[in-house]
Amino acid sequence: MAEAALQVFGLTRRYGARVVVDDLHLQVEEGDVYGFLGPNGAGKTTAMRCMLGLIRRDAGNVSFFGESDPVAARRHIGAIIETPSFHPWMSGRANLAQATAYAGLTPKESGVEIDRVLERVGLSERAKDRAGTYSLGMKQRLGIARALIGRPRLMMLDEPTNGLDPRGMAEMRELIRSLSLHDRITIFISSHLLAEVQAMCNRIGIIQHGKLRAEGRVEELLGLGIGESTLEIGSPDVDALRAALAAIVGVDVLGQGRSGRVIVRPNEVKPEELNARLNAAGVAVSAIVPTERNLEDVFLEVTR
Repeated sequence: MAEAALQVFGLTRRYGARVVVDDLHLQVEEGDVYGFLGPNGAGKTTAMRCMLGLIRRDAGNVSFFGESDPVAARRHIGAIIETPSFHPWMSGRANLAQATAYAGLTPKESGVEIDRVLERVGLSERAKDRAGTYSLGMKQRLGIARALIGRPRLMMLDEPTNGLDPRGMAEMRELIRSLSLHDRITIFISSHLLAEVQAMCNRIGIIQHGKLRAEGRVEELLGLGIGESTLEIGSPDVDALRAALAAIVGVDVLGQGRSGRVIVRPNEVKPEELNARLNAAGVAVSAIVPTERNLEDVFLEVTR
């Protein structure tokens, strides 16, 4: 049986009396695009730094492809933690040349590898321009190019779409998908942009106050909770609709939906019966539609 790309057991990190990462357990299988979610301050970046051995952990064990020594395991890993930084007066190519030198590549090997990663992230035409002239999206792609040096098996990306405009986010999303599908790289990506994660990832873990609150395949988590059996009901008179719904036994009013609609859990009451009761109460019903559950619903339920 193949070793997991990443296994974390009981990872803990404290700063004084404050526990930032609290007995964290998670597992990333080879081939996953794993979304590591949590509110700002949940401990995502600290956990990733601990996993990579960039800061000391107070307890727990971490292994990459069965290798528990983070220094030895780094040959398998490319990473961007927080915003990637470069020498702004140097070209993108020259910045990457520094990284290949650190990786121990010969000048000939370095040139071939730099050409490869620049082409892979779509920066070949801007390679000779100073990094200080790059847009934020280009800097993020240059960071991924640097992380791709050495052909890693796993990439750990900390908020790679943070601050990007919609076009930049779409480009980054497609690049990450392509790295997973075509380069066969396992991806571990932290974010709080839930729609982006839902579009990219097949598995997710949700962290809050340093603890893992939920983990699983996206479709499994989307199938849990209130979203499976809720309806949005619309009416020209929302106040009358709410009052009528509150009077129907077995129907739970959950809150406000889109376009002024009301979200309910019908339980055992069928939609046609619900419509008939509302009409009998003198409420004009303009819409009864199933709600579309998304990752935001899961996230809010788990972190409530």
